[in-house]
This record gives sequence, structure tokens and C-alpha cells, in this order.
Amino acid sequence: MIYFQGTTDFRLESPCAVTLGKFDGVHKGHQKLMQRIKDHEKNGVISCVFTLNPREEELILTQEEQRNVIASLGISALIKCPFVPEISSMHPDAFVREVLQKRLHAVYVAVGSDFRFGFRREGSASFLKENEDRYGFAVDVIEKECYQGREISSTYIREAMNDGNMELAQILLGRPFQVEGTIIHGRHLGTRMGMPTVNIIPPPSKLLPPNGVYESTSLVDGIWYRGVTNIGVKPTVKASFRGVETFLFDCSQDLYGKDIHTCLHHFERPEIRFESIDALKEQIQTDILRGREYFSE
Repeated sequence: MIYFQGTTDFRLESPCAVTLGKFDGVHKGHQKLMQRIKDHEKNGVISCVFTLNPREEELILTQEEQRNVIASLGISALIKCPFVPEISSMHPDAFVREVLQKRLHAVYVAVGSDFRFGFRREGSASFLKENEDRYGFAVDVIEKECYQGREISSTYIREAMNDGNMELAQILLGRPFQVEGTIIHGRHLGTRMGMPTVNIIPPPSKLLPPNGVYESTSLVDGIWYRGVTNIGVKPTVKASFRGVETFLFDCSQDLYGKDIHTCLHHFERPEIRFESIDALKEQIQTDILRGREYFSE
């Protein structure tokens, strides 16, 4: 996948079918837009996702996770443009001519019905549609995807996440909620208790569900493992950070330094402080048993 990030010096050499937006979460509505541009890949036309870099706070997907998800959808090019004055101050007509026509060679544009762009958000989806003949590219304005009578949006997903409703989040995202990272060394407490775990520390900008224990699946080195994941600060042993710790069923490999992709499927219980390490060990064993029962069902 062609990839530009953090620069306004981007340019495609081939004509493209492009969709534009924030794409925080790359949820089912976003995927509908991306499928439209994929459908227009023919005769040298490539698919392109154009997004402005989001603020580094509370992201459903980190920038790396977003890149991986979009690549998995078969998109040919991803442009993550910084929201700098030379872009944000562009009049909508100037943005179309400079970015869509000159740099991207757009022949087809798909946007959501609420899409806004240009200086003071003066550009709109209807503006693009009304001027498609003048600009020389076709425009499709796509209506929002809905679930249970409500538009699928990042706000809807965040509400589900805040409630620990991973099943609803999965429906809205079109895939399980994920968190990715590189496995680091922890205190090895799990190993000493006979239940070794793998640990990652997501960036502060990563949105996480409530602290607690979740049934999960994890991908490491191309192999999927079932397991249970704890999100939180480990109050019994007083960790100094909020981390993601996973016990992988039926895995005895040394995975330190490996990249891991963990999907959260179900919220089992909140994180609590135990009076002793023995009580914590007993609860972890119960969590593992419940996790195995969850997947057997």
C-alpha cells in the first residue's frame, strides 16, 4: 500500500478513486465508502483513502492500527495529511483543484452525506456533487449506515466501549475491538504463579474500555490464541501504568519483543484489588476457566 503520513508533499502517479474523512475506527460506515472506491479499481485506477491526522487523544484506532486495518481492506493508497494552515485555510474550490485534481488525479470521489472540508468547513458533500461535471470526476454521496435505528458513528462506538459492551462495539466496527503493541517484560508475577502472561502498554492516545477482565483472541506470528485479557493498573501489585496483560491459552513460547494483535470479545468482570497474591491467583484461575467456557460455547 502506498502510504504518506505527516507531510503535505504527497502525490499519486496513477488516477484514483478516493474517499475522504476522519475514519476514526474505520467502522462499518467507513468500510462502505472504501468498498465503493475499491469497486472503481480498473484500467489503472487505484483506490485511495485521504484523511487528516486526528488529534492525539482518545483514538479508537492508533495511527498504526488504522493503517493496518485499511491495508487489510485492500486499499491501494493511504494519505494521512497533517492539519496545517496551508491545508486548513484552503477554500473548498482550491482544495479540490490542488489536492483532488492536481495531486491525486481523482476520477471518482465517494464521501459520506455529512462530509465537510475546506476553510471553516465551507465545503460539503453536496458542493462536490453539484460540481462534479465542472471538476471532471464522478461523485457519490453515501448515506450513513445504521444499527438499531441509529447512525453508526465514532460517538456510538465510544459509548459502547465506555459501557464495556464489546459485542455492540464489534457490530458497529464490523470486527472485534483491537489493541496492538509489542510484548514487553513485566514483573513476571504471572510466571511465578504458573500462569505466564504477555504485556503491552498502549499509547496514551489509545481509547480503551473500562478496566477489567475480557475474553480475548490474540494474533502472534501468524497464530491465533484464545485467552483472557486484563486491562488496568493491577491494583493488587500496584503497577505504575495502565496496561494490557493477556494470558494465552495453550501457549508456552517466549514471545518477548513480538508484535501482538489482541481482540476483546466480552467483558467478564471489573478490575479489583485483592487482599493477597494467593487470592489474586485463585481469581485468575477462575477467570481462565470462565474464558475457556466462553469459547467452548
